[in-house]
Amino acid sequence: MNDFYTDERIVMTLDAGGTNFAFSAIKNGQQITDSIVFPSFATDKEKCLKTIIEGFKRVKDTISPLIPSAISFAFPGPADYKNGIIGDLPNFPSFRGGIALGPMLEHIFQIPTFINNDGDLFTYGEAVAGFLPFINKKLKEKNINKSYSNLIGITLGTGFGAGVVVNTQICQGDNSAAGELWLTQNYFSPNIIAEESVSIRAIQRVYKRDSASNEILDPEDIYLIAKGEKHGNKEAALKAFEEMGTALGGALVNTISLVDAPVVIGGGIAGAAEFIIPKILEHLNGNIADNNGNKYKRVIPEIFYLDNPESYNNFIKNTGVEVEVPFTDKKVIYNEQKKIPIGLSKLGTSEAIWLGAYYLALNNLDKKAFSEKIV
Repeated sequence: MNDFYTDERIVMTLDAGGTNFAFSAIKNGQQITDSIVFPSFATDKEKCLKTIIEGFKRVKDTISPLIPSAISFAFPGPADYKNGIIGDLPNFPSFRGGIALGPMLEHIFQIPTFINNDGDLFTYGEAVAGFLPFINKKLKEKNINKSYSNLIGITLGTGFGAGVVVNTQICQGDNSAAGELWLTQNYFSPNIIAEESVSIRAIQRVYKRDSASNEILDPEDIYLIAKGEKHGNKEAALKAFEEMGTALGGALVNTISLVDAPVVIGGGIAGAAEFIIPKILEHLNGNIADNNGNKYKRVIPEIFYLDNPESYNNFIKNTGVEVEVPFTDKKVIYNEQKKIPIGLSKLGTSEAIWLGAYYLALNNLDKKAFSEKIV
């Protein structure tokens, strides 16, 4: 497809929260309307659905006489995203039993509708317009014969969000249940989900535990305490973020071993990366042993943190060597050193999500047009 920054098609989108819905439209990779915000009415199914319809109608009226080509947005799961059906959501109790949200919107607006979760769309946005293009551009500038087309995305906030892109396509899985890292084993307590140590509540719990305080602080306050810019138990604050980093490293190590992909991190808590990332790197660049005491690298590739200048410079070093092609006079480049870059979002979490939704819609529209053409 064409460069989506020059694509004239318009996609209507929605930022769906448990409290408010924010509707807008995107063209040329840019939002072309101000956000239209309504309460979500999450406990009243009819009001909630009518609000979604009204929100998109307002957007359509706002951009008139231009005509939207698709609707695409993130919505919480569980869901059957491929068929646009939303399941039983904790934040939307009125949706219990399943809501055919995508088919409803397609019927009303007569345009294709694509729904996915925010972790997948965050990762997809960074894959097509953020982290992966940044990496590949830097490698090309150094004349390094290497490029990346896979990505693991992590969002750190109220919960532990994640998504996986494989060969520049979202990996949804056969049941719309891929990339659910929050459900993996907790590094500290294998019988507990990873999210209990990778979330806002995890930071609050560890700080409260180690500071012997009865007060539940906001993560931002704990961050300022860790930096020494606010009164409190600095050691406990540092421990809260470091423990999260170790737990996140424990979840990522198995994911990287399976997917062999770079990692991009977003979400509000990513602002405390200076305390979280070192523990992730310590875990990923560590060792693991077999029953005979033989040690192995925890993941096969070497991990590089791109927001650290020294690590970034080491990542973009050209370590490829020429090797001869047997029985010819030719030589080819052998990238013997395997590298995985990790870094913070290049777009910002919200922008990555709506750009991911936008690009996904255009990509799917192109596939549909191509399919119809060859038939």
